[in-house]
Amino acid sequence: MMPFAISTQGPPQTPSPQKHYGLSSPISLAAPKETDCILTQKLIETLKPFGVFEEEEELQRRILILEKLNNLVKEWIREISESKNLPQPVIENVGGKIFTFGSYRLGVHTKGADIDALCVAPRHVDRSDFFTSFYDKLKLHEEVKDLRAVEEAFVPVIKLCFDGIEIDILFARLALQTIPEDLDLRDDSLLKNLDIRCIRSLNGCRVTDEILHLVPNIENFRLTLRAIKLWAKCHNIYSNILGFLGGVSWAMLVARTCQLYPNAVASTLVRKFFLVFSEWEWPNPVLLKEPEERNLNLPVWDPRVNPSDRYHLMPIITPAYPQQNSTYNVSVSTRMVMIEEFKQGLAITHEILLSKAEWSKLFEAPNFFQKYKHYIVLLASAPTEKQHLEWVGLVESKIRILVGSLEKNEFITLAHVNPQSFPAPKENPNKDEFCTMWVIGLVLKKPENSETLSIDLTYDIQSFTDTVYRQAINSKMFEMDIKIDAVYLRRKELHQLLPNQVLQKKKTHSTEGIRLTALNDSSLELSVDSDDSLSVPSPTSTVKTSPLTGSSQGKGSLVPVVMAASVTNIQATEVSMPQGNSSESSGGFLSESILQNTIQPAVSPPPRATVTRVVSSTRLVNHPLDLQETQQQKYLILS
Repeated sequence: MMPFAISTQGPPQTPSPQKHYGLSSPISLAAPKETDCILTQKLIETLKPFGVFEEEEELQRRILILEKLNNLVKEWIREISESKNLPQPVIENVGGKIFTFGSYRLGVHTKGADIDALCVAPRHVDRSDFFTSFYDKLKLHEEVKDLRAVEEAFVPVIKLCFDGIEIDILFARLALQTIPEDLDLRDDSLLKNLDIRCIRSLNGCRVTDEILHLVPNIENFRLTLRAIKLWAKCHNIYSNILGFLGGVSWAMLVARTCQLYPNAVASTLVRKFFLVFSEWEWPNPVLLKEPEERNLNLPVWDPRVNPSDRYHLMPIITPAYPQQNSTYNVSVSTRMVMIEEFKQGLAITHEILLSKAEWSKLFEAPNFFQKYKHYIVLLASAPTEKQHLEWVGLVESKIRILVGSLEKNEFITLAHVNPQSFPAPKENPNKDEFCTMWVIGLVLKKPENSETLSIDLTYDIQSFTDTVYRQAINSKMFEMDIKIDAVYLRRKELHQLLPNQVLQKKKTHSTEGIRLTALNDSSLELSVDSDDSLSVPSPTSTVKTSPLTGSSQGKGSLVPVVMAASVTNIQATEVSMPQGNSSESSGGFLSESILQNTIQPAVSPPPRATVTRVVSSTRLVNHPLDLQETQQQKYLILS
């Protein structure tokens, strides 16, 4: 029996047109060539050592764990239904279900990755039940460890480790009496009469499912996304919270590429990804489908209606209602860094196409610590591991505020925060303390008609720390021994805080000079050059702040952060951060050599200078004073 009936009568049948994906017509419908398939196989072999593919045994283990969790949910909902005296026929069919979203649902999770899950319950099950009786049920399960509830989060969640797999479970109550097994969460009518927290919780599943329905070939999409996510992580541009792109944003960019090249295989799609988005005219939005209005009065991304949406720099719009911009954290600097990485990725994939390079070159990590000449190091410390975990999360979530503030400085062209954090040395080796640090690379702009550049960053850093401390106080997280420090270092001084194995990581391809010069036309000379031509000595400088007072944590008063740079070829920069107490250095966590170089003020300021005083007293100096005169001015400000 033939699988298809063949007609021998009538005119020849024309092939049906290929299904159209996305808002615009495809750029190319070309089928893959043999060389494309060979390159795709080479790409797979290159990806394997990075652990982006999970073994079948581990995948089956995840499926089994989710089945157990799903059964727990059904059992719990039946118990709740009985306790609320629902009719027996309803109890028997009440349902309840665990859905997944994120990288696991997309099919691109890596070895050991966590699972994002959503518990969907009928209308008679309350959120309070989820965080009480279901939490208690999980607590009694022998395979559940590290159970914790975050009920007050923007999207409330229960976090746990189930048989070694980390799982985050959200909760949504639908306006249904029962939850059928074949429930499709993409149905917009499910959003009616839901509270905003349930809508937020549903959003992850709805967006993930919509993406999978909007790509022409899911397997090609998945392989391409695995490659792009690995590339973004290797190049330090994978972090939604720090102003780069998170997993769902990278997925939508890859999905749009697949729509534009629907018949291409992964090797071609990776190259076209870099081509499309290195040339994309931002802030034109990336859309996978035409936005739809459902008249549910939910806020959606629409710059015609919402003035704040007009300021988004790199909008990538989620395809499920209510449509949102997944990249609202992107700043001028992070967009600049990502675009340059897109261009570099395009150049490398072109070399791969011409057999001048292997795929491994695309995943070589550039040395962030050779890329810039000037760095600010942020340090967050707490006395206990639990406090440190919460404190680090809060500080990291606010770093983009500092980056945005630095970008507004007329002499800072770019502020690039490295998404990777590092353990930091203790302030007191004999004291229990947990410390994490982040590094921000700075590109400075050459001022006109001046040989010395002096930048005062006191207000920027103090405003940032005030914001973090205020948030900690409002969320009742604040403890007296938690603190933030800010340190300025030149490139050759980074070894004082960072281990050699980080700094001496193999420098891959010498593209930094070209890449960075493009950031600001001819006004910058930013190639990786020697630091030996410094015209003035540069002391290491530190700011320590305490919450909302401007004084350090028992170590003297807040003083201005001053960056003074000789701008002959932009090769010398100083940050002078004199301490408030000449007998007691607030840089105690640094090595002894750093402490010996810390500038001490000629005139000691009062022990508790207020924020108001600092702000009103500091100013940007851009005329050619020598360093000594600049320092004396700053000391007198607080005397």
